[in-house]
Amino acid sequence: MSFESIPKILEQLQIETLYQQQPLQRLLDCWEEVVGKVIATHTQPISIEREVLWVATSGAAWAQNLTFERQKLLKKLNQILPTPLVDIRFSTARWQRTKKKPLRQQNISSAEHPSYLGNIVDRNQNIHSLPKNPHTAFADWSQTIKRRSQSLPLCPNCESPTPGGELERWGVCSICAARSF
Repeated sequence: MSFESIPKILEQLQIETLYQQQPLQRLLDCWEEVVGKVIATHTQPISIEREVLWVATSGAAWAQNLTFERQKLLKKLNQILPTPLVDIRFSTARWQRTKKKPLRQQNISSAEHPSYLGNIVDRNQNIHSLPKNPHTAFADWSQTIKRRSQSLPLCPNCESPTPGGELERWGVCSICAARSF
């Protein structure tokens, strides 16, 4: 049995994930062009599983009508996709049409973020020197975190050091706040 390094395993997983996502992304890019604007507003491709495309529809009538048209759609899609599809399934089950809002860039400074710790500069740390090995890097990182967290207030739930902005905003640390949602 051969062992591979963690970075090599992660690289392989990343490549496999990109390969699996590619057909769906390509399909999403050309969906409106293939099915037309009217159908595209009432449908959303959700996933490709075992060469079957799953499409959410805005209503049962759309799902039924598109089921009758699926062979024609399959022919068009298979001309575009790298791996041909075997079938298309339409369902209202996962329909979630969100109105596309124009993206506005928010100019927010890091100081306004609830997790902002202030201008904490560790004078003992030399920014230009890199650690010699992973153990040294971890030791340096853990010492820096300990020094930073000494002056922070504690979360009332888990008693972990918490930035003041998180306590003001949620009354607890961000992890405890996320658990409550």
